[in-house]
Amino acid sequence: MTDSLFSDATQRLDTALKYVSISEDAIERLKYPKASLRVSIPVRMDNGDLRIFQGYRVRHDDTRGPTKGGVRYHPNVSLDEVQSLAFWMTFKCAVVGIPFGGAKGGITLNPKELSRLELERLTRGYIDAIADFIGPDVDIPAPDVYTNPTIMGWMMDRYSTIRRQLSPAVVTGKPIALGGSQGRDTATAMGAFYSIQTMMSKFDRRPENTTVAIQGFGNAGSTIAELLFNAGYRVVAVSDSQGAIYSANGLDIPSLRHYREANKGMKAVYCEGSVCNIVEHQTLTNAELLTLDVDILIPAALENQITEDNANDIRAKWIFEVANGPISPAADGILAERDILVFPDILVNAGGVTVSYFEWVQNRTGLYWSLEEVNDRLKVKTVEATEAIWQTSQERSISLRTAAYVRALQRLGESLDAKGTRNYYLNGMGNG
Repeated sequence: MTDSLFSDATQRLDTALKYVSISEDAIERLKYPKASLRVSIPVRMDNGDLRIFQGYRVRHDDTRGPTKGGVRYHPNVSLDEVQSLAFWMTFKCAVVGIPFGGAKGGITLNPKELSRLELERLTRGYIDAIADFIGPDVDIPAPDVYTNPTIMGWMMDRYSTIRRQLSPAVVTGKPIALGGSQGRDTATAMGAFYSIQTMMSKFDRRPENTTVAIQGFGNAGSTIAELLFNAGYRVVAVSDSQGAIYSANGLDIPSLRHYREANKGMKAVYCEGSVCNIVEHQTLTNAELLTLDVDILIPAALENQITEDNANDIRAKWIFEVANGPISPAADGILAERDILVFPDILVNAGGVTVSYFEWVQNRTGLYWSLEEVNDRLKVKTVEATEAIWQTSQERSISLRTAAYVRALQRLGESLDAKGTRNYYLNGMGNG
């Protein structure tokens, strides 16, 4: 509990506890990860050198079911970050009502520096190291930052080899051909889109009159950008790790995605077929994008992008957190004072884990659903959770983040207390 990011994560828990009644036993158990694993992964590089990479896997709580959470490949991965993300996953699963607990994993590296063969050897080595820590009924990894369906397929294949049996349910986010689910690759963005649509209708905002800026143009960020563009929203700015582009008239997101895929860079373009023409735009930094005067701001990159240092510069009316933990607790308070509504990550980006649950169910039953079925089920889950959190926020006059934690705590508290509490034993209820 001394690490800074995990301490920040648990601050949100402390705030929500003022508005919900659960046992002290449950509170104490939620403050600590159930199990943490740190491993060293030796990898023979293409040039013959041997490199050792540090890997992590943390299971936070499995009271409501097997733990679930992504694996990220990033230079900043640390035990502190991984246990914080596992904590958030516990609450995310409870918010949308799926029978999983929270977990997370990661390897500290810059994946862009490795060849595909080196990445495969690293991935299989990671599974070798954590195979006894995961399993379809124990802990189920999934994609996260800089991991993808191919990497998940390697993980599943290696785990199956170790167990001497085909085990598709051990990971989610796999290629369709290896037991993956329709809609899993777009699930995080699709869930965020349903949440945004639900809330904008409450504010009587028409898409064509609503401007959007998106920090992060990875899988989730680029997909939510195109979903919003296709729905008529004016997406005026997007960014990747190299910087941001801005056009007040709005960006042509499908053309931008096509250009970026072909050229590994971003410019505002309009494409007809394979011909793309650059159109007028400004180049910004990621920090400048966050302070644009827009209606909706979507942080879809990494943690702690909005802090007390820049919270007073934010001009958006609504923030939807597609990234995990992009706003620090100190910044939360400043944004609340300025009447900027923040829709929290444990609601907005829960589409990924929701469809991961659907994939796990399909793997276990052998019955697979169409894309329409997956998206319909995701919409039901997302809209129901969004409506409930909005109602709790309004009824109790609390922030949307606190309302989301209250909803999750109610479910987690019931599950944890069902195993027995201090009062249960003191009152003699354990006697037969």
